[in-house]
Amino acid sequence: MKQWLSDRAYPTLRTLLPMLGLFSADTLCAQLPESDVWLFNISKKDNHYQVVDPLNITNRPGYDNQPVFTGDGKSILYVSIRSDGQADVYRYDIKSKLQTNLTKSKVSEYSPTILPDESGFSAVVVEADSAQRIWNMSFDGSFMRFASDVTDSVGYHAWYNADTLLYYKLTEPHSLHALDLKSGKDAWICDHPSRAFRKVEGRSVFIYAVKRGASIEFRLYKPATRQSVVYATYASANEDFLWNAEFGLVKSENADLLRFNESNGQWETLFSLAGTGINKITRFAFDAKNKRLVVVNNQ
Repeated sequence: MKQWLSDRAYPTLRTLLPMLGLFSADTLCAQLPESDVWLFNISKKDNHYQVVDPLNITNRPGYDNQPVFTGDGKSILYVSIRSDGQADVYRYDIKSKLQTNLTKSKVSEYSPTILPDESGFSAVVVEADSAQRIWNMSFDGSFMRFASDVTDSVGYHAWYNADTLLYYKLTEPHSLHALDLKSGKDAWICDHPSRAFRKVEGRSVFIYAVKRGASIEFRLYKPATRQSVVYATYASANEDFLWNAEFGLVKSENADLLRFNESNGQWETLFSLAGTGINKITRFAFDAKNKRLVVVNNQ
């Protein structure tokens, strides 16, 4: 039986991407990992899933990363850094295979995240004065407003709901917070978090992870009670994961996607992408209907 603990029971990233905005374009390009965004279709037969039709949708030297499907599943937003050294949010139309630079700004944008009402997306913006704040944007790439004007030094973020913003703060040590946008109340969740954290569909909790040496500890957190409980652990420092309404907790490990079987407490291989051109999966996302999968392949 899981025992729920206070969120202060465990006070205990790669923050390279947002922080790269502080460097020159030449230094930035020299430090970036080579990465591509790949798209797969997911087929299901006799309750068995497999990935098919691998397609490298970026297929160029350089940095392409942080993909997310739009709510209708017709497009993918991702971050790309080209020769000017700026990080912009691009949109890939799945049907036409056309790519569009949405933001085209003089600042850098990272971590595009679909807004809860799907009216646009939010992103971590490295501003001209080096502040790193979250902005809401429309799908044409225009800046609408701050998601919150009181947050700074943000590395990553996710939405628990329209009124609650989860964000990774570049403190020392790095920390995870939940911000109530109506009241302005900022709740510390933990130190040493992973860069991934997600709302758990169908439950009044979100899932996050704490890095403990060479292992990752996944925890469920109840905002209503400010309590958390250990959900799963994995003996690897790879910190990328998500929660899927059908598959549950899914994490990347080398060229595989693993799911945690809640009924027996074991990790199982959901998809193995070895042999499809994938070497190491970092970020990944499913569309809302689990018909498609997008992954980042680090070279």
